[in-house]
Amino acid sequence: MRTDSFAVRHIGPREGDLNKMLGVIGVESLDQLIYETIPDDIRLKESLDLPRALSENEFLYHIQKLAAKNKMFKSYIGLGYHETFTPSVIKRNVLESPGWYTAYTPYQAEIAQGRLEALLNFQTMVCDLTGMPLANASLLDEGTAAAEAMAMLFELRSRDQKKDDVVKFFVSEEILPQTLSILKTRATPLGVELVTGDHRSFGFTTDFFGAILQYPGKYGEVYDYGEFVTRAKENSIKVAVAADILSLVLLTPPGEFGADVVVGTTQRFGIPMGYGGPHAAYFATKEEYKRNVPGRIIGVTKDVNGNRALRMALQTREQHIKRDKATSNICTAQVLLAVMAGMYAVYHGPEGLKYIGNKVHRSTITLSGILEQLGYEQTNASYFDTLVIKADASRLREVAESREINFLYIDDNTVSVAINEATSTDDLNDIIAVFAEAAGKETILLDALEETTVIPEALQRTSAFLENEVFNAYHSETALMRYLRKLERKDLSLNHSMISLGSCTMKLNAASEMLPVSMAQWANIHPFVPVEQVEGYQEVLRELEQQLNIITGFAGTSLQPNSGAQGEFAGLMVIRAYHEANGETNRNICLIPASAHGTNPASAVMAGMKVVVTKTDEKGNIDVDDLREKAEKHKDNLAALMVTYPSTHGVFESSIKEITRIIHDNGGQVYMDGANMNAQVGLTNPATIGADVCHLNLHKTFAIPHGGGGPGVGPICVAEHLVKFLPSSPVIKTGGDNAITAISAAPWGSALVCLISYGYIKMLGVNGLTNATRHALLNANYIKNRLSGHFDVLYTGEKGRAAHEMIVDCRPFKKNGIEVTDIAKRLIDYGFHSPTVSFPVAGTLMIEPTESENLEELDRFCDAMISIRTEIDKATAGDVNNVLKNAPHTLEMLTADDWHLPYTRKEAAYPLDYIAENKFWPSVRRVDDAYGDRNLMCTCAPMEAYADAE
Repeated sequence: MRTDSFAVRHIGPREGDLNKMLGVIGVESLDQLIYETIPDDIRLKESLDLPRALSENEFLYHIQKLAAKNKMFKSYIGLGYHETFTPSVIKRNVLESPGWYTAYTPYQAEIAQGRLEALLNFQTMVCDLTGMPLANASLLDEGTAAAEAMAMLFELRSRDQKKDDVVKFFVSEEILPQTLSILKTRATPLGVELVTGDHRSFGFTTDFFGAILQYPGKYGEVYDYGEFVTRAKENSIKVAVAADILSLVLLTPPGEFGADVVVGTTQRFGIPMGYGGPHAAYFATKEEYKRNVPGRIIGVTKDVNGNRALRMALQTREQHIKRDKATSNICTAQVLLAVMAGMYAVYHGPEGLKYIGNKVHRSTITLSGILEQLGYEQTNASYFDTLVIKADASRLREVAESREINFLYIDDNTVSVAINEATSTDDLNDIIAVFAEAAGKETILLDALEETTVIPEALQRTSAFLENEVFNAYHSETALMRYLRKLERKDLSLNHSMISLGSCTMKLNAASEMLPVSMAQWANIHPFVPVEQVEGYQEVLRELEQQLNIITGFAGTSLQPNSGAQGEFAGLMVIRAYHEANGETNRNICLIPASAHGTNPASAVMAGMKVVVTKTDEKGNIDVDDLREKAEKHKDNLAALMVTYPSTHGVFESSIKEITRIIHDNGGQVYMDGANMNAQVGLTNPATIGADVCHLNLHKTFAIPHGGGGPGVGPICVAEHLVKFLPSSPVIKTGGDNAITAISAAPWGSALVCLISYGYIKMLGVNGLTNATRHALLNANYIKNRLSGHFDVLYTGEKGRAAHEMIVDCRPFKKNGIEVTDIAKRLIDYGFHSPTVSFPVAGTLMIEPTESENLEELDRFCDAMISIRTEIDKATAGDVNNVLKNAPHTLEMLTADDWHLPYTRKEAAYPLDYIAENKFWPSVRRVDDAYGDRNLMCTCAPMEAYADAE
């Protein structure tokens, strides 16, 4: 075995396992399996034009050399990004812990109670600080959250407003520039007219449905928005406020002056800037809007024993159920970052946050006073952490950069300085020295901070926050370390067993890929620093774009979208821009197969398109005749086809090139959903099948961890004719010559975690990438054949092969009284997370093992499924007291004095011998979804409140 080969460590099956696996599948070689799986006319005939693989040690040396090219200036730029301290206990026990970063989205609540509690803490923190009664479990970034707020308020227009076609939305000129750009992107297809202006002179006419304010303003001024909100209400205008969360420790919460929605980022709560992300945004609103809130909401419910349990609430709002009628296409959050931000509040508590907020504010006041002594004019009357100074910007920049300091240069005569948690007295003296030198004066040393405030009394916070016990119990490192470990033990992650979720590609997130994320030279960089200061980042991002171009066969890539759903939206907006540039603004019909992801129709509607669903045939493939008929019917208005390849049914459809040709012949573009790209890399690609644009899930195929439901990265890759439309940034130049406006807040989206995918590609190299795909197909077909005779696979290719995933039909078991959910819950007792339940076909399981799982783990999973099949055979309709219906079984249940069930404790907890070696115990029994939705509780309310609800 080559000990210096990363591929050997990443790919699960050993060389000696291959013959056994091929024998079970019934092929002579892996080449034969590939030949029988992928249609000949789309298989690549040559290897990818990528360099050789680096060993793990070579990669770590390489990435450290690149990191050294990044200049570690102190940045006081602000604009929504600030240096912060990540408490080491959180960095070590959350960010760097595979128990937290390898977990999946908590759809299976019984094995996600730890993460769910951490997210409930996050929601409670957001509600307390914003003064709002309801918050979701995070969004992608502040700009996205603001756009979602606008879209929600647009949907919430009154019947009279909709009748009168009220489509104007007021945007304060104080809004962050990146937020304004994202608002423009989202407003265009909605038909919303943005009106930007001074909130102090806004006319409150009746043709507006909503408004958004920045608090404090983009350059730090703190305004009293109370009168504005009151007048808005009088004119039926709903108001969103984008608020700096740390400032809310000292400022009146927006909920207390009447805001309808409050959004922002929690980056300041211990999350590294990471050259733009990932960071957890927050979204808080009124309880009456709970069914319109985008993203996920964590709620309190109970299990079958009546014990308190947590779950994702109100999932009926989500796009996988509502599809084109969904409130949003957002199908992810920033869970790992939300957990970190929530734990920052847990660790510091209310008094700790007040200390940090007051230190930042007093540092800013002290700096302002000394700069005025040096002869500078500071123009902000009221502020939290940011000063606006009249100065020769060119001269000041020259001096500042010579001392490795970045400010924000507003114009030739105006400079902004934003102070942060990490700003020490020495840092303040360095800032003062820059201004003194620029003015040609002796510097003034400070040694103490002013004990005062410049926040008007009417705007000072008087209400308490974070009074729940969780925010007042874990302030020592020992206490927090144990609390984090207690929560982690409640969750089943990849560090325990395979997570075979179809369409989700839960592969290894290798340690060597993850290590750079913790390096200061990558983590502590502001996204708006001059590009010449970040040569290392620029080299990584350029090369990653090139790597993805080669893998997809396309000409250009944008890394900006920071989720798969955002990638879908970005790709469709690029297609929209292309049609508009050709003078074909009428092209607004999007064809979507019935089997598509729910995000597809939701994204199409967001992009201003009308969805026309095409049929699938009895084999689960796209009905080509139906597609041709609808393409020709709508040929004058056809904008695009959204297609997943291989299909969501786990099949390489042989008609794919015919399908893409039909779309092109009728004037449309082909968008390929990249969710199943793990079956393509090195063997075929989107360009070869005839697509024009695709998004890639870097958190699937390219090894960024799912993080319990985020971070995600969803870059888009496009053919040559679409490159000019790739998205831009209003602060740092990105995108094409005729770029659409921004998709994400940061120029390169969640740049920090792009290092992971860069490392994945560098360490696998051309041969490793292709072998990873080949083994993903091998593992899936091995499971398919091992389960043959016990379970029916719903769809296969023309030669009977699955792609990288398969759909197992569980509907026949209803005659035994067993539902697919019972199988999913019983798998917990065997130590496994369930495969994807009832998607894309109700009553089925979609299984995807990925290439990272070894033969022993594949066999354990197959043994578990076969054992469950024998349990199904023993079940009878009407019997609700069997081992499947009672699953999962908790330790409390198994150790109780009473046991009156018609099967043994051993059958419940240890049905197969391997389980005893590594038993996972769920912390709750099956949760009551309906109760949780009827009694929605989304914060850490005291237990008495839970009892009252019951």
